[in-house]
Amino acid sequence: MKIEELKFDSNGLITSVVQDAATREVLTVAYMNKESLGKSLETRETWFYSRSRQELWHKGATSGNTQKIVEMKYDCDGDALVVLVEPAGPACHTGAVSCFSENLLERSESLVEHSDGQLASLSDFAVMLELEKTIRQRELDMPEGAYTTYLFEKGVDKILKKVGEEASEVIIAAKNRDSEELKWEAADLLYHLMVLLQEQKLPLKEVLGILNKRKKPSAE
Repeated sequence: MKIEELKFDSNGLITSVVQDAATREVLTVAYMNKESLGKSLETRETWFYSRSRQELWHKGATSGNTQKIVEMKYDCDGDALVVLVEPAGPACHTGAVSCFSENLLERSESLVEHSDGQLASLSDFAVMLELEKTIRQRELDMPEGAYTTYLFEKGVDKILKKVGEEASEVIIAAKNRDSEELKWEAADLLYHLMVLLQEQKLPLKEVLGILNKRKKPSAE
């Protein structure tokens, strides 16, 4: 389908739902006109039309939080877009990963309950993105006295040793059926694993992308 064949509203706009390509979390909902859509396709970064300012705006032009377009889809009616992106930073002007960070439901209602516990919501995973950002900044700044600095200074062998140690602690805690200890050890393992990913210059998104590719369609 060509741009001219899409159905823009009476104001010449089309609704664009922006999602993280790796996590599928909805980052924001904005509007495009034909010009901003054309720029988005040309530059492979998101451009929108501001209804309040009545002008085009390039996401991240001033903040640096650009959105690299991975895929762009239109719905069956041709009057709405889904834009899958790789964000370079938070999508919201508040600094939040997503503009949709507030919940109308109570916390207990917003989670899917199971007999063996509760599933985390997408917003719970924001801490992983913040941790990755912090670890990356630690490697750049190398602040004196920081544990992450110490790990980077010691190098990959030390980091690998810590990953192995924490993995062993996770196994022991699980074997002992100690859920409280398991929580702490699992957190330590995830932290050291993310330090390793940074040392190897492997973005967390690439790991998440592999998990996303492995998903099998649910049986109907």
